[in-house]
Order: sequence, then C-alpha cells, then structure tokens
Amino acid sequence: MSQASGILTTHVGSLVRPPALRAILERRRDGQPYDEAEYEETLRQSVIDVVRKQAETGIDIVSDGEYGKGIHWAAYVNERISGMEWRAELLDPTRTQHSTDAIEFPEFYERYMLEQGIEPRGAGGWIVTGPLSYTGQDQLHRDIRNLTAGLEQAGVTGGFLPVVAPASVSGIEWKGVYGSDEEFAFAVADVLRVEYQAILDAGLTLQVDDAFLPWTYDLMVPPATMDDYRKWAQVRVDALNHALRGLDTGRIRYHICWGSFNTPHLGDVPARDIIDLVLQVNAGAYLIEMANPRHEHEWRLWGDVKLPEGRTLIPGVISHSTNVVEHPELVAERLERLAALVGAEHLRAGTDCGFAQGPFVARVHESIQWAKLRAMVEGARLASGRLLAAS
Repeated sequence: MSQASGILTTHVGSLVRPPALRAILERRRDGQPYDEAEYEETLRQSVIDVVRKQAETGIDIVSDGEYGKGIHWAAYVNERISGMEWRAELLDPTRTQHSTDAIEFPEFYERYMLEQGIEPRGAGGWIVTGPLSYTGQDQLHRDIRNLTAGLEQAGVTGGFLPVVAPASVSGIEWKGVYGSDEEFAFAVADVLRVEYQAILDAGLTLQVDDAFLPWTYDLMVPPATMDDYRKWAQVRVDALNHALRGLDTGRIRYHICWGSFNTPHLGDVPARDIIDLVLQVNAGAYLIEMANPRHEHEWRLWGDVKLPEGRTLIPGVISHSTNVVEHPELVAERLERLAALVGAEHLRAGTDCGFAQGPFVARVHESIQWAKLRAMVEGARLASGRLLAAS
C-alpha cells in the first residue's frame, strides 16, 4: 500500500441537520419570520461543529454536511439560477408512481411518501422562463467560507463540497426556451460550471452528485428501451464533461447511487449496464453505492472492469438506509475483497449516500449516523492493517 495512513475514509456529504439549524430552515420554508443574521451565524457554527465532529470520528476527507443547502440535495441549485421559477400548480404527484417499486408496491408507496417529508420544491414544479445563468455566488462563497473555517479550526486538510450534476437537475419544463433536451442539458452544464470552478479555485475537492443518472432508468424502462435510456444518459455524461473541461481531475469526485429511498429497489439498473458511462466522467474518484443489499454483489464486476489509470474507487461500505450499524469486520471484508481487484492504493472507504436527503429528510437518527461512521473508520483500519501485513 502506497498510502502511509492506509485506506482513507470519507462519505458522500449530506449529514443530519442539527436541531437549531433545522428550526430556522423550517421557518424559512414555511414563510414564517426569522432573523437572517441568526441564520447565517447558526449555519456557520453548525458547519464548524460538524467538521470538528467528523475529524474526531476519524474521517479523513470531510464535508460541510451540505448544511448550506436549504432544500433538497439536487433542487437547491434551482434557487441559484435565474431563468427558472417554481410553480406549485406544475407539480406532478404521480411522478414516483411510474417506478417499478411504486407499481409493484402501491400500498407501501402511498404510505411511505407521506412519511418522508420531502419538500415540494424538491419534487418538481420548476419551469424555465428564460436563458439560464448562475446567480448563487453569495450562497456558494458562503458555503466555501464556512467549510474552510471548519477545516482550519479542526486542523483538517481534506475537505469537499458536494454539488449537483446536470443529469440530476431534473423534472424541469424547458420547452419554449430551449430547442431540445440536449441543448437544455448543456445549458445547465454551463451554469453548474460556475460552482465547480469556484470550489476547486478555493482549494477544496469537488464532488458531483448524480443519483438521477441511475434512477432515471427506473422511470424510463419500460416503456422505453435500454438503448433509449443510454442515449439519454450519454447526453448527460457529455454535458458533465463539458462542464468539467480543463478542471483539475485529481480533485474531482463523481458520485452515483440508486436513490436514498429505503425502498425495494427492484427496478434499479444493474451497475454493469452503466459502469462504462460512469467511468467516462472526467473525475479522479468514483463514489459508488455498494452496501445496498440490491447491489452489494456487484463488487465482482471489478474483476472484469478496469479502473482507469490514476483513478480511485470509493465504494459505499456502510448504508444510509438502515438504522442497523454495520460491524467493522464487515466493512473490512468489503474493502479487502475490492482491494484484491483494484489494488488497495486505488481504494478509499465511503458511504452509499448521504444520511439526509435534505434538511428535513433524515434517513437514520443522527446518533446512529455517527455510530455508522465510527464503524467505517474502524473497519478501514482493520482492512489497512491486514493488507499492509500481507503486502
């Protein structure tokens, strides 16, 4: 193993929001009065606290918890773009009903979706009203400052900010402004490049989140075909690479998952059917959900698929979607078997997805979130020791 410290640990980014921050965000969401200065100071201190706690837990590469995103992990960017509006009358409450899971388990889904507390603005209802341009510089640089302050106070050098991919800017009506689906995808990519470049210019690592790339398969197929889906996905991969052109690949991470929903996942696209698309993305590391019981068996594909030269695999070795805390020995086992295929020097330990889909949707209890991260750290240390002894 080339890394003196062994297998480094990280996660996907989103962490359960602390009560004080969530209370203010709830008032903002509900149109109730709140103090802007109090919000900004609460946000800043919350980020500093969560960076310190990640460091104390043993996480090597930490995030701001995505605390600066006031709504859903993907839809946050819609509020940082001019040329788009949210209109409640355009919401499509049947959208998730098109998935295989929703068709197979309608009674479960009817109850489950009501219990999740997903923000309406994260569920659709957006329309393009004019050419897109980025207007979120103030929020973006605030997020960068808060994370940087947290890193400095915790004495941590490895920090990343998660941002959305073009494919995951989804559910938006663009017709009337853009002439084609591809034109809209590339317009989104040009806007997102502002966030990508600013994060890298600040010396941080950029993580591009793209849950919608795999999940859209379940919404399209059937009636669409695999070829139809791959054509749709290829446009989005090309658009993302357009946004990343000329940027420092070594500090870019690309994350896919099959959605943070604690649902059956019967309609998920197999990893083998999209891994070539994923590896086209010009990123230095790939974070891929691999602890999910519908996908854990797919670790074997790395016996056939070659990780591109100089790239790193960051598999999910703990799950965000269950309150069961993985045993460190299981974490170590997941890492060791992958190390045999891709090499320990090309491996880091990560999570399947974020522990919170947004400010108001926690997938596990906050205390269990930290227990899971501690288990990941301990498991990575076990695996590192064994792999070093065997080398």
